[in-house]
Amino acid sequence: MTDISLNWTLPASALLGIAAVAIALLLLLIIRFRLHAFIALVVVSVITALAAGIAPADLVTVLYDGFGSTLASVALLVGLGAMLGRMLELSGGAQVLTDALIRVFGEKRAPLALGVTSLLFGFPIFFDAGLVVMLPIIFTVARRLGGSLLLYAFPAALAFSAMHIFVPPHPGPVAASGLLEANVGLVLICGLIIAIPTWYLVGYLFGLAVGRRFDVPVPTILAGNGNEEFHDFESSPRLSTVVFLLALPLVLIFLNTGLNFAGQAGWIDAETTAVTILRMLGETPIALLITVFAAMWLLGWRKRKDATLVETIVDSALGPVCSIILITGAGGMFGGVLRASGIGDSIADSLAALGLPVIVAGFIIAAIVRVAQGSATVALTTAAALMQPVVVGNPDFSSLQVVAIVLALAAGSVFASHVNDSGFWLVSRFFGMDTKTTLKTWTVAQALLGVVGFAFSLALYGIAGLA
Repeated sequence: MTDISLNWTLPASALLGIAAVAIALLLLLIIRFRLHAFIALVVVSVITALAAGIAPADLVTVLYDGFGSTLASVALLVGLGAMLGRMLELSGGAQVLTDALIRVFGEKRAPLALGVTSLLFGFPIFFDAGLVVMLPIIFTVARRLGGSLLLYAFPAALAFSAMHIFVPPHPGPVAASGLLEANVGLVLICGLIIAIPTWYLVGYLFGLAVGRRFDVPVPTILAGNGNEEFHDFESSPRLSTVVFLLALPLVLIFLNTGLNFAGQAGWIDAETTAVTILRMLGETPIALLITVFAAMWLLGWRKRKDATLVETIVDSALGPVCSIILITGAGGMFGGVLRASGIGDSIADSLAALGLPVIVAGFIIAAIVRVAQGSATVALTTAAALMQPVVVGNPDFSSLQVVAIVLALAAGSVFASHVNDSGFWLVSRFFGMDTKTTLKTWTVAQALLGVVGFAFSLALYGIAGLA
């Protein structure tokens, strides 16, 4: 982030108070006064920045930094993912895969099937990209079987979330492993051991409970909305074609993350021309772009669909997701303001002096920084940096205990996603939930994901201490 100046420096208690008032004001504007979430987020971001002491001359720069950095990672993924999803939906490909899943797993196990599929996809694919790619399948299953969308969407979404936060090669656990000098391979193994049962308890069992309690209809964001022209795109593609289109970004992204991992481990020279090109092809936006072209060919041009029709289908995917992209960017703006004001750092420094056990202190610091400023990656790296002097080189901690500490920090960093987290708005808008419902469902689920994950990490830490 660009260097900024503060008109005044406030103590941690005052900064925390500003954050609490800002969040309360945001919820009031959206829930009580029904102000559009995008406008409310921008307004509250401006007020919060000025109240925290950010100089007026730096205000717009801070807003741009938070908004722009979020859009840089979200807009391409959501736009390309929506194009792929629209083609799968309107071609009948999503229905073909849905029929196959139900034949294999049965109607009663459809949420479990979606969750397990998302766990596999979530190994190399980031949360937002994976969720967008899976949406047409989730929506089609929900329409066919009936009931609340959340019954099918939560097991899948929380599978992506659990894999993203606990398992390398995702950036959070890799960064924390580097800061604390943990064995990344061991973090990967133990991360899977923790992520899978945590997902089962929270993503699957709690997800089913949420789905039965909250009746959320299936959104029409990827559907044709009755446009007769779109019916000409239907072709009922083969199952193998649909699986190929879903697996293609998975393979490409896995290639990228695998090569990065091998380079960091010293197994290969990651800077050679051939490896660099392969890594480029596996960057998430490039992988999705390649997949969109493959879908245009396999679902459109090869089926002798008119080129204008294919272009219209692809273009029609962008309009409905523009609101999602803007609101998500504004959520990133709000979180960026909170980070620029120093709220997260002040809280973390204060908590570090409490004298708690390292693994407990790390979890609490990561959780509170996450709640205060929204970014899971920032919360995880902040907590890891604070724990670094205590953990690195300390003979009191075995290698397995260091791994358990890394995973405890990861659990804290996913705790209670809410209005200052861009991912909160991504889920809210794609699932068609209002802010109040998203707080009651997604925020609670993320809090449980953090608490359960920490409990497993603590158990691992205790077992490592007995060994």
